[in-house]
Amino acid sequence: MRYVQINAYSNAWAESIVFGKHQELIANGDESWVFWARGNHAQDEHMQKIASYPEVCLDALLSRFDGKAGFHSKRVTRRLIKKLDEINPDVVHLHILIGYYLNVELLFEWLAKHHCKVVWTLHDCWAFTGHCIHFAYTGCNQWHTHCGVTEPCPQTDTYPESFNKSSVALNYEKKKHLFTLLPPDRMTLITPSQWLANLVRQSFLGKYDVQVCHNRVDKAVFKPTPGNVRKRLGINDRFMVLGVASKWSEHKGLLDLFALSDSLDQNEYAIVVVGLSDKQRKKAPRSVIALGRTKDAYELASIYSSADVFFNPTSEDNYPTVNLEAEACGTDVVTYDTGGCAETIHRPGSCVVPDYLHGVEAIRLLRAEKSFAKP
Repeated sequence: MRYVQINAYSNAWAESIVFGKHQELIANGDESWVFWARGNHAQDEHMQKIASYPEVCLDALLSRFDGKAGFHSKRVTRRLIKKLDEINPDVVHLHILIGYYLNVELLFEWLAKHHCKVVWTLHDCWAFTGHCIHFAYTGCNQWHTHCGVTEPCPQTDTYPESFNKSSVALNYEKKKHLFTLLPPDRMTLITPSQWLANLVRQSFLGKYDVQVCHNRVDKAVFKPTPGNVRKRLGINDRFMVLGVASKWSEHKGLLDLFALSDSLDQNEYAIVVVGLSDKQRKKAPRSVIALGRTKDAYELASIYSSADVFFNPTSEDNYPTVNLEAEACGTDVVTYDTGGCAETIHRPGSCVVPDYLHGVEAIRLLRAEKSFAKP
């Protein structure tokens, strides 16, 4: 079997999900190829980066001005299609298509003309909206009918950011046409959460089979890991509340994490936030231990393991792997009941809460329980 995977990135979760699948296929005696646009993964005949940095930047710039994310990069897509013609794959597995590297019109027209099976793993909602990758934060439901027709899109300032609101309706129409070109027996959709699967079934993609396949974390890396994190950060015996994200925003709950410094006694609690940009670190309250991004997964595992509780106040998420990583390191999680967050919770001490006030209460209860449990 000849199996091709296409994704925007080669780093982060792609290492285990995309390249893990690649290695699994090879081990089973199949032929496998991986193509991506951003990230510096090792390359060979079967693992290739298909876009240059200037090409990605040009696509991002054009998308910013005209709002047509996913409809540029014709040259890159033609190079990819040439490789697909040479491989003649039995299966094409699509991952993230938004990322300033691909023309979905050219790709899906090629897929429709060939007889390969298509597997598409949806990591967000972009496939069935006119613009955004998530809509829970604004409570927008235009995707049910037709984005950008009855009212302007409220989220053109979110990824993939654009100054142009007028393209949203056209994007929705073109995506609805293109993404339903294949007959139901040739395309299968995969979602990491039941929550997203339910949304997909309500969208124009509802005619396709939708399967839920929960993401996993590498438990050889994310496991209880001793370290000197508490001593190094000056936390000592205080109750450590941790927040982690690859990219923080209001939608991810950054302001709620910062607010903990006012809600919790600083002599008893230490608030640690990992993954902040330099600008965000400067804006963080002085009482918050604000840390930048870490690319070392083993160091991150040590930070997770050192925490008493992991707080994830996200208001938009599909199936957050940070919850999985924290629990794998032996740390209880308090998370909002958003998207597929509840599906990530397994430890008895972890809980799902509706809002900030309930989150603070849950953190206090966990501290009281752990204090009571001490001999």
